[in-house]
Amino acid sequence: MSAGYVAQPWGQSSIPLQTIGDIRAALRAGYGFPGDREDFELDLAHALETSTDADLQAVAAVIVDYRDRIRIRLDPEFEIALQEGEQELLRLKAQWRDR
Repeated sequence: MSAGYVAQPWGQSSIPLQTIGDIRAALRAGYGFPGDREDFELDLAHALETSTDADLQAVAAVIVDYRDRIRIRLDPEFEIALQEGEQELLRLKAQWRDR
C-alpha cells in the first residue's frame, strides 16, 4: 500500500453510480474490466427478459454486480494487489525453474 493513501468507504467513488445511465457512462469511459461494457448490456437484457413485472431482483443483481465491478476497478489498492500478485507469480516461476 502506498504511503498517504486513505481508503474511501465502500459506498463512495469518484464517479456517480446511482443509475443504469451512470453505469453505462462509466463503462463507456473504460472504468470496468475488459468486456464489461458489452457484457453489462447482455446481462441486463437477459435479466429483463426473464423477470416478471413483480420481481426485478435479477435486474437489480446485474446493476449491483457491475456497479461493484466498477468500484473495484477504481480502487487504487486493487492495482497494487494485482502488481503484488504478478510479482509473486514471477518469483514462484523462477524458484520452480531453478530447482
